[in-house]
Amino acid sequence: MTHSDPIADYLTRLRNAQMAGHRMVEIPLSGIKKTITEILYEHGYIFRYKVEEEMGPQGTIKIALKYDKKTKEPAIRELGRISRPGLRKYAKVDEIPRIINGLGICLVSTSEGVITDKEARAKKLGGELVCYIF
Repeated sequence: MTHSDPIADYLTRLRNAQMAGHRMVEIPLSGIKKTITEILYEHGYIFRYKVEEEMGPQGTIKIALKYDKKTKEPAIRELGRISRPGLRKYAKVDEIPRIINGLGICLVSTSEGVITDKEARAKKLGGELVCYIF
């Protein structure tokens, strides 16, 4: 199964798994997806993840989703793609959007790899706006 936009597929799999209340979600492995997963983990949006490189032709990332203990609400309230293959969105460092006044994160693909909006501002780097999470 080929996808024209693997990042949108990644975000959709996360979104669907959370809506269905799943504990785990498996996603085909790629470099950028691994980086996004690491950032989600660092910012507390997912419980844990495991990269399995020998599974299938390209390997998989197994992500344990995080939910609130009392309300059972998912840790990720919303996530969405900003730049798409049909319409790429780039921003200079001073044009990078603030997601809910800095409560959420915007992932930016820069010359130093995929980093958060805060890191991009600190390093004074612009780039392609990948997605947002809050």
